[in-house]
Formats: sequence, C-alpha cells, structure tokens
Amino acid sequence: MVEAEGHLIDSHIMEQIFDTVVEYDGRFEVERFHIGKTNSEPSHLRLKVEAPSSTQLEQMLAQLLMLGCAPVEGGDARWATIGRDRCAPEDFYSTTNHRTMVRRAGVWHECRNQRMDALIVWRDGHAHCARLRDIRAGDEVVVGMDGIRVIPESKERDRLAFAFMSNGISSERQVETAVRQTAALVRQAKESGKKIVVVAGPVVVHTGGVGPLSSLIRGGWVDGLLAGNALGVHDIENALLGTSLGVSLKDGRQQEHGHRNHMRAINAIYHAGSIRDAVAQRRLQSGIMYECVANDVPFVLAGSLRDDGPLPDTITDMNAAQDAYAEVIRGAGLVLMLGSMLHSIATGNMLPSWVKTVCVDINPAVATKLGDRGSAQAHGIVTDVGMFLDLLDKSLAKGA
Repeated sequence: MVEAEGHLIDSHIMEQIFDTVVEYDGRFEVERFHIGKTNSEPSHLRLKVEAPSSTQLEQMLAQLLMLGCAPVEGGDARWATIGRDRCAPEDFYSTTNHRTMVRRAGVWHECRNQRMDALIVWRDGHAHCARLRDIRAGDEVVVGMDGIRVIPESKERDRLAFAFMSNGISSERQVETAVRQTAALVRQAKESGKKIVVVAGPVVVHTGGVGPLSSLIRGGWVDGLLAGNALGVHDIENALLGTSLGVSLKDGRQQEHGHRNHMRAINAIYHAGSIRDAVAQRRLQSGIMYECVANDVPFVLAGSLRDDGPLPDTITDMNAAQDAYAEVIRGAGLVLMLGSMLHSIATGNMLPSWVKTVCVDINPAVATKLGDRGSAQAHGIVTDVGMFLDLLDKSLAKGA
C-alpha cells in the first residue's frame, strides 16, 4: 500500500503513478482518493499495488518513490557508517532534486541542501544532502529505500502559467509574452526576498546582450552571475576593443589582426592583476564584468580544458568551481540561463526542484537536454538571447 499527496491532478503526477504501475506489468487498486477543493488544498491518493514478481515490485516501488509515493506503513530509514572517506556502501540512497524527507527514530526530517545525485548524511542532528566526495569516515548515510519520502514539485493552481514556454515559440508576439511572464517571475523573486542568478554564455556578447544585461545588473535585478572563462574574455574584449572574437559588434566586420584581440584582453587583465583590480585602476570601465564589480554582484568564472588564458579570476579547479557555483545559488528563487548549455546543465544539477529556472537559447535542444538531465523545472524560451535581454530590461524598467 502506498500513498501520495499534493496537486496530483494539475501536475499529471497521478497519471504518471498509474503509468508506472502498468509499465512494470503491475496492477493497482485505488483505496482512497480525495481531491483538493481549493487552490491550496492538496489531493490525497492511497493505492494498493501488485507486481508479478518481487523484483518487479521492488523496481516499481523505487520509481513510485520518485513520484512522491511512500509506503503507508513504512519504518525508519536504514543507516550505514562510512569506513573510508569518499567510499559509500553499494546500496546507498542517491537523491533527486525534489524535497526529500527521511525518517529516523520515528520522526520525519527534511533534508537540507537538497540537490540531485547526493547521499543523505546525518550530521549535527539533521539530515543533509552531501556529495560523494564530501562524505567522511564515521558519517552515517542512508542505504536502501526504506524511510524515504520524496515530494515532487507540483504545479500550484495559482502559479504563473508557462504554457507559452515551449519549443514551438517562433513569433515575436509569443516571445514578448514570455518576456512579460519572466519579468513577473523576476519581480516575484525580489518581493519574496529570493536571489536572482544569471547563468550566461559568450553568446550574450555576440548577440548584443551586454548593454541590457549591464542595465539589469545596475538596476539590482541580478544577485549573482555564473559563467565560463569565455563570457569574461569576450565581454572584456568588447569593453576594451569593441570586438568579440575580433569581429566589430557595431558593423559586424572582422578587424585586421582581430583574431588576437581576445588574447590582448586577457593580457590587459593580467597586467592589472584581476578583473576587480582592472576596474579599480579604471582600465575596465564598462561591460558585464565591470557592472558586477561596480555593483558588488558576486560572479564565478569556471574554467574548462579549451580556455585561452584563462583570466586570472577563472577557477580552473573543477571541484572549487562547483563549490563556488553552489555558494552563489544558495537562496536563489529564480535562475535565468542564457545561451550556455554546459553551465546551465551544471547549475541545474545543483538546484532543488522548487527553484524556478528559465532557459533562453536559440537552440531548442538546450532546454530539452536540461530537462533530460533531471531539471524538469526548467522552462524554455527559444529565441535570440540578445533580443530577450533587451525586451526583459525594458519590461522591468517600465514596470510592465
């Protein structure tokens, strides 16, 4: 017997539960079903499930757990003590990005620092999500599936509609509608005291998005910027030399010897010492990175194998870069992902499912891949990133 609670109909969770039982050649019988009668009242489902074999039943229950189903008469979670740093038992429980409860000594505890692909560790009287590399000898971690309750993020009935955010967006009118809805989410996050974090790729520079993104930072609409070395390099190249990869952003012409401009930009920052030092010395006086420094907006540039330079501010240790990203997104209520598949997926993997994310890219596959990787809360807007930022900046500026 399993049960689930939430906006089961609105979010199509109930049909997913039924489909899962059928997928494993099982049978279900609805013992009880109460439909929520108001916007806030959840629905409740109690279900008897059967399967042809114990193996299929176990697999079915594991999948139902991910949909928020928990055994009616479940016991406590099982715990195992870690013997060596970074070495978990074979049957350790791996978390999703959904809110997770764990039962210990008859009491349900909500896991802190929720994220996907983590272990549940008991520390200081609380359950925490911890990465495999962060577990230490002596830690207690959850093994098996007992005593776990997953609460999927459900679509609340009074939530802002995202029907317009689909891979089929093509007309300007639809994009403008999506921008207005995104602006409403931005204001909503600010009013609730949540951070707004931007994940950006160099396409922001290439498509003319430097001006509007800089304006959003000045206007206080951005609380953190996550990117790779390339965004920093091309933004600074544009600020110092008026080009991006040697191409003038004013007339689209390739400048003579412009291919070396990005290296000249990196060299200029090394001469200054850092991006912050370049701003202090007035060598850097405009652009996205300048506005972050001038407005005390934290930024993280994460390195990769293909980076030129990289900039002195770029973090080349991947573990350190992940930690820095995680610190910036702590307390986020909205994440705008702008033209960066790599960094968007990386950030999505760190976010709990209740953080709203909007993924803007000219390539519809980016939002699709983000969802396939587990960030089902990502809503896609298929359009030019520069145009989106311009429209968003204007929408927020006029309060529309």
